[in-house]
Amino acid sequence: MSPLLAVAALAALVVLATGLGLLARARAGRLRSGSGDRILPEQLGTTQPLGARATLVQFSTPTCAQCPGTARLLRAIAEEHDGVVHVEVDLTRHPEAADRFGVLQTPTTLLVDGGHRVRGRIGGAPRRDALDRELLALIGGGHVR
Repeated sequence: MSPLLAVAALAALVVLATGLGLLARARAGRLRSGSGDRILPEQLGTTQPLGARATLVQFSTPTCAQCPGTARLLRAIAEEHDGVVHVEVDLTRHPEAADRFGVLQTPTTLLVDGGHRVRGRIGGAPRRDALDRELLALIGGGHVR
């Protein structure tokens, strides 16, 4: 391969990798619509009951750098609203949950309604404003503690 062709291929690879990185960064933390599938606590590997109005399900691992901050944020949001709980699922203890819910990165957060149906999904650290807006729309806005 000629040196000019090798440099051009390397430059194209750098541009492609940069573009994919920027795309992934732009999509991280944004809420996407959920599957609508009904979930049960035992599918999450927990006995903790789901919230009467909503549940913030966080999938995490001990090596995830963003997971502790995400857990603090989700706990704080749940504590602000009656009937909303935060459930954290450690994927190292419950790897079957990653397959069942299609978790490809941590943290991943599911927004689950009072009927235990998945209404939203966030890959990466959630953005508080977007999560607050969707949660209030889901629970009807009232009953803030």
